[in-house]
Amino acid sequence: MRLFLAVGTAAFVIFNLPAEAGQVHFSPDTFQIYGGMDNPQTKRRTAYPGKQIIPFQSDLAPGSVLVRTGERRLYYILPEGKAIEYWVGVGREGFTWSGTNKIARKAAWPDWHPPAVMIRREHAKGHMIPDYMEGGPDNPLGARALYIGDTEFRIHGTAQPWSIGLAVSSGCIRLLNEEIIDLYNRVKIGATVVVE
Repeated sequence: MRLFLAVGTAAFVIFNLPAEAGQVHFSPDTFQIYGGMDNPQTKRRTAYPGKQIIPFQSDLAPGSVLVRTGERRLYYILPEGKAIEYWVGVGREGFTWSGTNKIARKAAWPDWHPPAVMIRREHAKGHMIPDYMEGGPDNPLGARALYIGDTEFRIHGTAQPWSIGLAVSSGCIRLLNEEIIDLYNRVKIGATVVVE
């Protein structure tokens, strides 16, 4: 069975409803619950060169993660005044946050359980999102997730690679799937995370 929902004025979302209740498959190219490219605050400014090791001075211990929301960059702190720089997607206006916490958990191909507040907010805008989605390439959390403390925020991959470098999320920090896998393999549970 297929269900068509209007999104905005000209786009449509096509859900293929499987037999299993509560699981919905969607196309990541059309299902944009995070702001979309029509939001003037999300326009990409320049092409992404890919992760790179850069000179970087920080008081944080090696193995820590620093996210600079305004720069839309994540830095994995290395010894000897260096860091790995990754471009990230960050929270859109009204969904940014800052603070210091720890990595509490790591997951490969994580399931997605959107918070009830997100489901209600998107439903009010006419977007029907599932209350559960099994992990996989179409899952909004992408290939890996690093869970930040006991918050609902994560550092994760994405099924929307166009969103990297943009302010489009509901507060999570997103990387390209190949780069979250790289970061996931480096970051230890208990590592410090600073978002500023």
